[in-house]
Amino acid sequence: VQLVESGGGLVQPGGSLRLSCAASGFTFSSYAMSWVRQAPGKGPEWVSVINSSGGSTAYADSVKGRFTISRDNAKNTLYLEMNSLKPEDTAVYYCAKKQSPKPRTSLDEDDYWGQGTQVTVSL
Repeated sequence: VQLVESGGGLVQPGGSLRLSCAASGFTFSSYAMSWVRQAPGKGPEWVSVINSSGGSTAYADSVKGRFTISRDNAKNTLYLEMNSLKPEDTAVYYCAKKQSPKPRTSLDEDDYWGQGTQVTVSL
């Protein structure tokens, strides 16, 4: 299993970024996928999850209404569209493969993570 995130960077408050996660080594369309972030000095925080088909999603309250998760099963790629970014969104963002097709939110349901991409929101 390989998960490779991209799209992070430095953005001003109120700005937008789109993260991508290229997946390989497993049948991407059979598993739910999630985004997890980790800010400096803090533990991992679940951000969003999408089921295997893309028809069901869920978001942490901290990002609801600002972030959108999506997937393209034909391209084996997961996305996270982030709008109205805030300084508190600064973190390393990881995509994670779930152990089932269902969009469960527990980090314990993740069996593989990517290497992460840094998102920094600052003036």
